[in-house]
Amino acid sequence: MTKRTSAKYKIDRRMGENIWGRPKSPVNKREYGPGQHGQRRKNKLSDFGTQLRAKQKLKGYYGDLTEKQFRKIFAEAERVKGDTGEMLVGLLERRLDAIVYRAKFVPTIFAARQFVNHGHVTVNGQRVNIGSYRCKEGDVIQVREKSRQLALVLEATQLAERDVPDYIEVDYSKMTATFVRTPGLGDVPYPVQMEPNLVVEFYAKN
Repeated sequence: MTKRTSAKYKIDRRMGENIWGRPKSPVNKREYGPGQHGQRRKNKLSDFGTQLRAKQKLKGYYGDLTEKQFRKIFAEAERVKGDTGEMLVGLLERRLDAIVYRAKFVPTIFAARQFVNHGHVTVNGQRVNIGSYRCKEGDVIQVREKSRQLALVLEATQLAERDVPDYIEVDYSKMTATFVRTPGLGDVPYPVQMEPNLVVEFYAKN
């Protein structure tokens, strides 16, 4: 399990954006960065800074992935024929923890990773406890029966702040989510603008 070194709201403050669209994000009240000198950090970013910020924002959105994890996914996207930025987003959205989060089985991406790690979900009837597990089109993800009454599950399914995207079909009566297809960037309901093209530029130069 990836060690989360920063609270999700600290990531928002660091990025200066409410990257998950959560109503309680401190960025809704304070758009400047954390710390004593946070309000001074509004200087225009260099090209490198802009590209780095795009990478950090995308990494943060998927649960603050480590650089090693993220670089490995990027390298995989780079090997596939087609637009590398689109491929990168598609690979990130195929992660099991991302699908559990998108299906609204849990309230946050961090909770999704923990939920998977604790063995609360199955893929095609088999228990999987690895958040980075790569799902395929047609895979059926299900919350185990004994886990369906957990408070965070009941809370998440009622969330009005985000919708389930059309590349995932959810049946809450059975607590199943079917991964219908791999999405492109335009299909993913990010609350803020993500710029994988800048991530591609970052790794091309560094």
